[in-house]
Amino acid sequence: MADPGLAPILPDGTPRILFCGATTLDTIFRVNALPVGPGKVLSKQMTVVAHGMAASAAATAARLGASAMLFSRLGKDATGKRIYDDLSASGVDCSGVRRFAEVASALCTVIVDDSGERLVVPFYDPALPADPGWLPLELVESADAVLVDVRWPQGAAALLDAARAAEIPAVLDADTGPRDVLLDLASRATHTVFSQPGARIAAALDDDTEALAWLTDRIDGFLAVTLGARGCHWMDAGQIRHVAGHNVRAIDTLAAGDVFHGTFTWALAQDVAPPDCIAIANAAAAFKCQTFGGRLGAPDRAELHNFLQGTSR
Repeated sequence: MADPGLAPILPDGTPRILFCGATTLDTIFRVNALPVGPGKVLSKQMTVVAHGMAASAAATAARLGASAMLFSRLGKDATGKRIYDDLSASGVDCSGVRRFAEVASALCTVIVDDSGERLVVPFYDPALPADPGWLPLELVESADAVLVDVRWPQGAAALLDAARAAEIPAVLDADTGPRDVLLDLASRATHTVFSQPGARIAAALDDDTEALAWLTDRIDGFLAVTLGARGCHWMDAGQIRHVAGHNVRAIDTLAAGDVFHGTFTWALAQDVAPPDCIAIANAAAAFKCQTFGGRLGAPDRAELHNFLQGTSR
């Protein structure tokens, strides 16, 4: 791990990373304050962008220079085409995205307030086929890492198992979801980074350090918990370590976790030590929060380098 007073050195390779999970079309509104009851709230800014946990992580990794391929499910509708085109324009290889007839692509409405906090209302069509049998798992052999989220558990499990068999990093974005799904997928991963709510659900505990300790006793591999503006905890040789958050003015926290996971996997795929991956990803997520538009605020490599140099202690 790098000296805590210095910024970690960023890798400069072009890793091949496979991503699997959610894709949505997000309509994002910026308002003065989140609504607290019925009525009409006028927005002062809006944008529409292809999002989803795995999709946003893939776009982040592509922006940093990775070869990023996404496996996901869409409908054969106008929304699905817009998602596909938007992600492709962001540098994501969408040839692994399958579109299905007679189902709806996922939609999401997001409201972001002046403090950067957000209200997220997604819709995933339960008719989307769950069977992952069509996934070209042979591509894992030529990849440097995989990252999955919890929104398509069957696909995630298949990709994590293939990555473990190929002896490459198998990363899980363990955000909110059913407890049994979180624990099952974490048991298949080599590296699991929980959101704070995800860790509390998985451990059935409300204290973050107690939750991480409980999870460590039951799950093999590298474990961490992101804490938003407070940074990140991770377990290192039986000890809980912490990296603090960066002092930025948060405009929009939407997709900060996705940017974190995409950056973490990008660094990990290039043999960066996990604690430095955490520090690099923490900076990328903070950088993103300064810009409205979800993943559109993710840094490229030069921007991330400059941010790390400017905020290192």
